[in-house]
Amino acid sequence: MRELVVLGTASQVPTRTRNHNGYLLLWDGEGILFDPGEGTQRQLVYADISASHITRICLTHVHGDHCFGLPGILSRMALDQVSRPVHIHYPISGDEVVRRLTAVADSGLDLRLRPHGAAGEIAEGLVVRRLRHRIETYGYQLCEPDGRTLIPERLAAAGIEGPDVGRLQREGHLGAVRLEDVSERRPGQRFALVMDTTPCRGAEELADGADLLVSECTFAEAEAELAAAYRHMTAGQAGELATAAHAGTLVLTHFSSRYPDVEPLRREAEARAGGARVVAAADLDRYALPPRRERH
Repeated sequence: MRELVVLGTASQVPTRTRNHNGYLLLWDGEGILFDPGEGTQRQLVYADISASHITRICLTHVHGDHCFGLPGILSRMALDQVSRPVHIHYPISGDEVVRRLTAVADSGLDLRLRPHGAAGEIAEGLVVRRLRHRIETYGYQLCEPDGRTLIPERLAAAGIEGPDVGRLQREGHLGAVRLEDVSERRPGQRFALVMDTTPCRGAEELADGADLLVSECTFAEAEAELAAAYRHMTAGQAGELATAAHAGTLVLTHFSSRYPDVEPLRREAEARAGGARVVAAADLDRYALPPRRERH
């Protein structure tokens, strides 16, 4: 199963209907929690998801609305007697903050703190890129390698069946028959999370070819100067990011409390989003990863 569970969609100030940030990506056997703000533990209860599903925690930066839920999450995982290692990824400049937050939890968990200070792959398939915010900030991209889809008719025509099918997949050929002869390319899925930032090269690299792109959308176009001053994106800029990246679905989030209704923000993003599907996330929404597709 590959699914995004939205646990919170508020930016700095939560509202009656929006909790602070929190995004849980269920990806095969992993549960990757991004930016747990205050109240994330309770949001998991509302989502009917056990904290024991979490295998990895990724912080884009250490502003409170993106990390102050960490002690509660870790305490709950300890209560649930999670025994496997829990990896926590975060910008190296936030090391002191993260260590204090994890110490407050007094969890007894097998925590593996993984600070990073440069762009690159930080775990298998998990890549970070530097964003442009008021403090050191990184976005995340999770990539599945491209694969091959076997075509039954081609296998039958080549006389390949039973255990030979697995051998062909492992070795890439069977006698004169190559794997490419009996299969078609299957592009891997891509997920990207772009939080607090102004438009920048790092955001573009993260979003490139994403099947599901989660992007901050703090301000409307009318507040473009305010967005620039605080180093956030407008709705239109989020739409432009999706267009340039040829993204499949754009999920907008991280809304300022000044917007009780975010549908106008969604429309502003959609107007600049090219062919991407655009949705404005609400707390506890779930989004399945879209079908695989060829990337531009």
